[in-house]
Amino acid sequence: MDIVFLNELRVDALIGVWEWERRIRQTLIMDVELGTDMRQAGTSDDLVHTVDYKAVTDRIIEFTRASSYQLVEALGENLTRIVLGEFDVRWIRLRIRKPGVLREVREVGIVIERGERGG
Repeated sequence: MDIVFLNELRVDALIGVWEWERRIRQTLIMDVELGTDMRQAGTSDDLVHTVDYKAVTDRIIEFTRASSYQLVEALGENLTRIVLGEFDVRWIRLRIRKPGVLREVREVGIVIERGERGG
């Protein structure tokens, strides 16, 4: 399996369970890996034969900015469902980080993998 990746995508979102989190937008940092087959794109040198990472990035930003989840788990689950459903990918690994939420920890977050990862 080939992988297209997006590292450190930053999106401001209304997210969190605490009262103070519901009053502000927080910057989430996302790392996305998308499993696909790039052989045809490698031969044709044509964007139509691969994952358009600009389109994926735009979709993630659009959905995240419009959302208001309490849990990053809910946001992550819905983002993985959208990407798998709307783009030609068989597998996704999504890491979402929330920096500065806990004084004692630099960042908290989750990692979600969905789909079939194979060759």
